[in-house]
Amino acid sequence: MKSKDMSAKIYLIPNLLSETDTEQVIPEHVRQLATGLLHFVVENEKVSRRFLKKLDRSIDIDKLSFYDMGKHSDTRTIADAISAAKAGHNIGVISDAGCPGVADPGSEFISMAHQAGLEVVPLVGPSSILLTLMASGLNGQRFTFHGYLPKERSDRTKYIKTMTQSISRDHSTHLFMDTPFRNMNLLEDVLSVCPNELRLCIARDITGPQELIQTRSIEAWKKQKINLHKIPALFALGY
Repeated sequence: MKSKDMSAKIYLIPNLLSETDTEQVIPEHVRQLATGLLHFVVENEKVSRRFLKKLDRSIDIDKLSFYDMGKHSDTRTIADAISAAKAGHNIGVISDAGCPGVADPGSEFISMAHQAGLEVVPLVGPSSILLTLMASGLNGQRFTFHGYLPKERSDRTKYIKTMTQSISRDHSTHLFMDTPFRNMNLLEDVLSVCPNELRLCIARDITGPQELIQTRSIEAWKKQKINLHKIPALFALGY
């Protein structure tokens, strides 16, 4: 899609969080806009191709241009995307899951787009962070997202203790996550470190078939069994 006045826009397109029908979480106007674009900056081309095909099976993937913004991306590739935008091509930005630039790659390219004077347009779609916060019942006025906690258990437990101290001071909500295969280890550490009266929200497989979002005290979670192994999950601590 080319803009008539050669003033391109950068559209931030939310991806699915789980194996969900796109109709359930992607608004129709977002679907129509995304499938009308020809240029995409993506975290993973294969994942993005599959997502676009879900949005519209008739789309001709081979006619699309993809620019990699993942771990092994080349700065020249991102520069090429900026050049395409300056030439008048609207660009779609897609991460592997959720919203681009939020706990996902994309912020570097978006920053470059702003520096180039391009208009950045965030589109409506699923965000695991906001959905967890909305459903948690914890403080939604003051919160912090920590992303992935340290891999080493000793470092992780120290980090969790620091979060609990912050919560005690200002009753803020702290959200965090880990890779799915370490979820149970993380949960074990949270339950062993945090005070019993603190509340923990566990949001598992948000928008997916195994979705479960529950907030309980640490004491109550110690008595409750839950399977999080290899299932995407987000955690939130607070009062």
